[in-house]
Amino acid sequence: MGLMSNVDLFKSSTLIKLSAFVFVSVVFFYLGKQWSQSYAYQQILFFSSNQSPKPVSSSSVSLSPNFNKTFNLSSLFNHPASTLSPPQQQQQQIVVASTPPPPPPAVKRMGVVDENGVMTDDFEVGDFDPEAVENSGQQEEEATSNGGGQTETFKINKFQVCPESMREYIPCMDNLEAIKKLNSTTKGERFERHCPEKDQGLSCLVPAPKGYRTPIPWPKSRDEVWFSNVPHARLVEDKGGQNWITVDKDKFKFPGGGTQFIHGADKYIDQMEKMVPEIAFGQNTRVVLDVGCGVASFGAYLFSKNVLTLSVAPKDVHENQIQFALERGVPAMVSAFATRRLLYPSQAFDLIHCSRCRVNWTRDDGILLLEVNRLLRAGGYFAWAAQPVYKHEVVLEEQWEEMENLTTNLCWNLVKKEGYIAVWQKPLNNSCYLNRKDGTQPPLCDQDDDPDKVWSIYEEPLQSRYGDFDNLIVQGYRTTITPLCDKLRYVDMKPCITRLPEDGYGANVSKWPARLQNPPDRLQSIQFDAYISRKELFKAESKYWNEIIESYVRALKWKNFKLRNVLDMRAGFGGFAAALIQNRLDCWVLNVVPVNGPNTLPVIYDRGLIGVMHDWCEPFDTYPRTYDLLHAAGLFSTEQKRCNITTIMLEMDRILRPGGHVYFRDSLAVMDELQAIGKALGWRVSIRDTSEGPHASYRIFIGDKNLLRT
Repeated sequence: MGLMSNVDLFKSSTLIKLSAFVFVSVVFFYLGKQWSQSYAYQQILFFSSNQSPKPVSSSSVSLSPNFNKTFNLSSLFNHPASTLSPPQQQQQQIVVASTPPPPPPAVKRMGVVDENGVMTDDFEVGDFDPEAVENSGQQEEEATSNGGGQTETFKINKFQVCPESMREYIPCMDNLEAIKKLNSTTKGERFERHCPEKDQGLSCLVPAPKGYRTPIPWPKSRDEVWFSNVPHARLVEDKGGQNWITVDKDKFKFPGGGTQFIHGADKYIDQMEKMVPEIAFGQNTRVVLDVGCGVASFGAYLFSKNVLTLSVAPKDVHENQIQFALERGVPAMVSAFATRRLLYPSQAFDLIHCSRCRVNWTRDDGILLLEVNRLLRAGGYFAWAAQPVYKHEVVLEEQWEEMENLTTNLCWNLVKKEGYIAVWQKPLNNSCYLNRKDGTQPPLCDQDDDPDKVWSIYEEPLQSRYGDFDNLIVQGYRTTITPLCDKLRYVDMKPCITRLPEDGYGANVSKWPARLQNPPDRLQSIQFDAYISRKELFKAESKYWNEIIESYVRALKWKNFKLRNVLDMRAGFGGFAAALIQNRLDCWVLNVVPVNGPNTLPVIYDRGLIGVMHDWCEPFDTYPRTYDLLHAAGLFSTEQKRCNITTIMLEMDRILRPGGHVYFRDSLAVMDELQAIGKALGWRVSIRDTSEGPHASYRIFIGDKNLLRT
């Protein structure tokens, strides 16, 4: 009985709940229907574009009170004037007054993001030039598609190979027409730079000798090179008895001797260090200039002591001595002590060496030795090995006396004279110069003389080449560019003593290897915008290049390239060269500082590296087939405003060894042109993304020169 009562109770409670739910639903339905028919609330507007709507009647549909009324919708939108006839316009008058909102302001795009915040390629910079864009479109129509699906906007015919007679051609040294026009050649003017005019420059590919082979790698190349790579036996005939060079079957061999050190450069170097222990090769002395270097055995053997030696000599009767030096893997340049300053900064070298270098240091009141004084670091050494040092003949004794008098007036201290070597030391400051007797010659240079200035501005502006700068078109848009100089001229040697900086800059460099990474004092003397943050910029550049070279070594297998001779065409502070040293690549780098940028060469030399200032609108002072690797960062996007890019790359092909490599990091804007020129040169070309990814504004250009021309 108890169970039955519980069931009845459950059924009765459920029935009550269902009844209540139905009742509530009916009430809400009734109230909702009444509410929808009420006029107590805002009327709903129904818009119709029909002019004569048909009446609709149905008892089951509630009609809006605005039914059968017509409204003019055009006033609600920002449309142009109505095209309806006056009667229609009168009929379509608005019943409910409404003030249209003002139109939104037009979005002015200033970059690569559109009005929706989306990245887009459809943007324009600067004042738009329809004619330039039209011309650009015509170029693209003529472009051909390459394998990557991209289009080349530049089409360049393949360059032809030069005649065999040009295989050792150095444009600025072999310009016979310019040399014939010289007023005088008595001071060695013919051995200085005389570059061809712009329309007479190199326009073909300099060939390699027949039988050219991949160079023997360092360090084996110090002692032997392939005969077929430098097929010139003149030096063997002239210097064979002095232990310079010999021929052994298909190779040249270098016993390590020289005119003044026939028993070997290694013993000669040891003797010099014993004479003056403070020289301390590889610590105090890191950067050396070898004048009249022969086949550069002095510099070749100094590598074992962590000394970097730049060997220089003119292209004279021993015209291939620099070529032999480079083939051996020793830093060298064609250069002469004549009438112009050498293209290196003041206080560049810790030691300058001349062993029977055939330079008359005392001529013209010692102007050539004054140039040595400019190049020599404060406290640095000048080593002279020559007959006047040790022979007791009347003429030679007179030459020695002249040398003694001149070096005394230069305040040089004769540290040691032993056997056939004499070593002088330059003072650390100007105190000796200022304490000389009045009228002592040579005089001090003026206070405003810039000892680092090796190029000067020529007054002819670029308008002569490009016309009106205000209308110069760059990449399809009109722009204004500050007029640059069409030509730069060289600076003559000065018959005065270069003053040393009063703050001691240049003298207080660290010992090697610490000086490679320590920001030098002369960083503060470089003329560019930053001042307080210069040391930070120096360190950031070093870190930047070290990370890049680490990635090249890891991903691109640079250590397999067996690099030896490297040229950095836009060196900055020398961070690229320093990174190669840090990553233990057994090579040397010649750092080039372009003339149209800040002169950072003093910093490069203070780091224990070598370099030169150069104008890339002109050829470089070296033999063909010099370098294993040419590197440039941002060079072409900078130089395209003043130089012909094709001319630069033809010069690069001339100085690049067959089988050599080219690496550029540059703007995306110049990559198509570089790629087209590289293919016309016969290089194997590829374009890679930087570590920033495919959307970065820079790319990496890689070019490989074939071992054999086809």
